Amino acid sequence: MVGGVQYEHTHRMIAEFTGLAIIVMAVWTQRVEKRRWMRILGWTALAAVVGQGILGGITVLDLLPWAVSTAHATLAQMIFCIVIAMALFTSQSWLQDEPPIPERDLAPSTPTLATFAAACVWVQLILGAAFRHSGIKLLPHLVGACVVTAVLCWMIVRLLTRYGNVPHVRKPAQLLLALLMVQLGLGFAAYLVRLQWMMNAPQPITGIVITTVSHVAGGALVLATCVVLAIQTRRMINVHAAEAAIQSASRKAIPA
Repeated sequence: MVGGVQYEHTHRMIAEFTGLAIIVMAVWTQRVEKRRWMRILGWTALAAVVGQGILGGITVLDLLPWAVSTAHATLAQMIFCIVIAMALFTSQSWLQDEPPIPERDLAPSTPTLATFAAACVWVQLILGAAFRHSGIKLLPHLVGACVVTAVLCWMIVRLLTRYGNVPHVRKPAQLLLALLMVQLGLGFAAYLVRLQWMMNAPQPITGIVITTVSHVAGGALVLATCVVLAIQTRRMINVHAAEAAIQSASRKAIPA
């Protein structure tokens, strides 16, 4: 239990516990949930965690091929987002009916912008995993970081200026801003430790593990928060309200 062995073994133990927890969650969802799409989502989480285990096994048996390892890391982020979404869908606030907020004259619309932001973060996590497993150089990940930062700042400013009075949108946007700042700092720290100070280390040193894991965890939190915002904006903002009002007024104006 020295060097990378202890980290790998700990990773497997946590993975087993997570898999068991998702099995329990999926089965319990089938028993108590009346919404069919939620039951499907529960089985989706279970299928994804089975796939994650298969990818992990292939990664070990084939001695860490970067493509498989990248897929293994990316699927983990997706499972995390599915679990977060299920927590949101079963929350008390989600089950309460709230009137949608009309939006017009914005291109792209806020729900579209939030979905685009989540997609950008997801691609950035793929680039980060590919770099971490020596599949690509650092430059694509750095360019992706600049793009993601710009898109997230655009979305956060939009949400806080136009929907700052909506708690279900304001709070995740504020959290995302804080996570973004922390994540940029963690990325810089991970770069210094991995590429500047411990480049020739024969085993994963504690500094590498802490900075890398913290950066990966920060990316997962950023992605999950973006997914929550994409879901909440699509639920709470009605971009077709203005069109419906115009069509209704037009029908009333036409004489019988």
